[in-house]
Amino acid sequence: MIKLQFVHVPGCHVCVLVMNIIKEIQPQFPDLEIEQVDATTEKGQELLQKYRIMSSPGLIINGELFSMGMIKKEDLVKKLQDIQNENKQ
Repeated sequence: MIKLQFVHVPGCHVCVLVMNIIKEIQPQFPDLEIEQVDATTEKGQELLQKYRIMSSPGLIINGELFSMGMIKKEDLVKKLQDIQNENKQ
């Protein structure tokens, strides 16, 4: 299982673009669990502080901060493939 926490802000244009990338690649990763966390909630605030997320969205994969702000689809695919390969070993 790969857990991706998507920390977003309501009305964030970049957040919508990044979520579209995640939805596009999701079929390649059937064991990907996505949790959307609104940054304005208590849980969202805790994640912002814990991972020092300074721009939206923040992507946390298996408990590690992967990115803040806009991402490249290729970088996310590579990270998820690397985790999948580690899990198979």
